[in-house]
Amino acid sequence: MKFKTKLITLVVAFLATISFALPSQVNAANTDMVDTSNHNGLMTYDNYYDMLVHYGVKAVVQKVSEGTTYVDPTAKYNLASAKQAGLYLNGYHFARYTTVEGARAEARFAVAAAQSAGLPIGAVLATDVEASEQANNNYAANTANNKAFMEVVQAAGYRSTIYTMGSWVGTKMSVDKGWIADYPYNTSRDRYTSHHAWQFRSDQQFAGSYGNFDVSQLYDDFFTANQTPSPSAPVTPVPSQPAKSNAASDSDYAQTGIFKPSATVNIRTGAGTGYASVGSYAPGESVIYDHVYIRGTYVWARYLSYSGRYHYVALGVNGGESYGSRSSNTQTYSHMYYTVRSGDSFWSIASKYGISMYTLAANNGKSIYSLIYPGESLYIR
Repeated sequence: MKFKTKLITLVVAFLATISFALPSQVNAANTDMVDTSNHNGLMTYDNYYDMLVHYGVKAVVQKVSEGTTYVDPTAKYNLASAKQAGLYLNGYHFARYTTVEGARAEARFAVAAAQSAGLPIGAVLATDVEASEQANNNYAANTANNKAFMEVVQAAGYRSTIYTMGSWVGTKMSVDKGWIADYPYNTSRDRYTSHHAWQFRSDQQFAGSYGNFDVSQLYDDFFTANQTPSPSAPVTPVPSQPAKSNAASDSDYAQTGIFKPSATVNIRTGAGTGYASVGSYAPGESVIYDHVYIRGTYVWARYLSYSGRYHYVALGVNGGESYGSRSSNTQTYSHMYYTVRSGDSFWSIASKYGISMYTLAANNGKSIYSLIYPGESLYIR
């Protein structure tokens, strides 16, 4: 027994020496696909493009709905940003169903949410089955419910699969070819190659993006089929500061003020229409700016977003139409409020005004998990 123990110890030590001598890539899974949801806030072109270029991410799967009442408020924006960056688009629904009829109802709700968010027909709309409702159901019920959900989704033109935990495969439900979550990497590697994808970690972080992300390795083309990515933004990152020009009409000056648009205006990464659009401001909203630029045809205002990057909005046409009203003296405004619109979240509102969503929630006696409703007035500062 002692000899066997000693021999095993020597073998383990030898194998460890070999593994340290091998390149780290040997033990690394491919970061092929990233999950996004309201927990990560609004994702911009820059966020997705950085994932594509620096991490090899080629597909995104965005949460679109949950149960029969919740629609993810970031879905439409995030899918549009991912499409702009050239990623394959997919969606998922967080399941709460316990019966076949309940599964069908959730599937119809998920399809409507996916269509509204702009998920292209032919993409994957997966069912995320990991909640307590399924934990308390038996194998046969979960299997039948998942089948019913996927049948409705497929009839609507989407493809579907099951996302669940590795420990639930074959124990809580039947999963032929699914999308399986199992961590950590070193104990789960190569166990799920017969499935479409393996989610190998839930704490991936990306520079410039908010929070932790679930990332997956793909084993086939299920999450990349039926689409041809066509990036609509520049293929190189746009500069965060506007380029200087020798044009006589170009100038800039430091001015702090508040701009209130009278029409919807795009938020851009630079002072020009050639820069990427990462969102918009609508009438009734406002933005505090710290610099004004005149660039040819347009007058632009610059502000610092919550992400720490400068963004820009057009104030109007140079020497012509104004796109709203502005004041060059912010001290005349003692308080600022925002009226909640459909689809808003603490993250999306806070990012517009360059404050923390935690601060925004606290200023209104709420937490970031509190519900907010269209028409509700929130104190900004």
